[in-house]
Amino acid sequence: MDWNFTFFFNSLLLGVGLAMDAFSVSMANGIRESKMSGGKMCAVAGVFSVFQGAMPLIGWVCIHTIVQFFSFFQEMIPWIALALLGYIGGKMLYEGIKSQSCPVVPAKLGIAALLVQGVATSIDALSVGFTIAEYDFPMALVSALIIAAVTFVICMAGLVIGKKAGSCLSGKAGIVGGAILIFIGLEIFITSWF
Repeated sequence: MDWNFTFFFNSLLLGVGLAMDAFSVSMANGIRESKMSGGKMCAVAGVFSVFQGAMPLIGWVCIHTIVQFFSFFQEMIPWIALALLGYIGGKMLYEGIKSQSCPVVPAKLGIAALLVQGVATSIDALSVGFTIAEYDFPMALVSALIIAAVTFVICMAGLVIGKKAGSCLSGKAGIVGGAILIFIGLEIFITSWF
């Protein structure tokens, strides 16, 4: 593979495709926490971009080192994403429904929940290691950095959209955000079988 327009364009397209789950989760986070500061928005988008950039690179390393383990693990990816997003989404739904009967201030997005979301939305990006397996390490690294940059921009857009929608939805934000996360988990799980 050469350092040409096709390489950069393909990396950009991979970034857009991989960032769609993170975009949706970012929107859900913005809905849930409509008063999120700009610094926290950058941190949230940064976490998603680090995971989305690191996973293809980890996949690339696995392809070039421990292929047998990675083949087994790839079959588990939809189950892991479903479990992680289902848990977080279910928790958000529960808190949202509970707050309808007993109004409380919506919980802010914590680092633990954010890390779980980062893993859940990026774990399918491990399989991109197969796609970029023909690249040498510098090209794989640049591709991963492009994916991370695209993810950052897309997640910031998701957070902004979510914050605007969250202001309108106020009390229903946790319910909507939780439902979105559960839907994304189901979508990852179902599309892996077809």
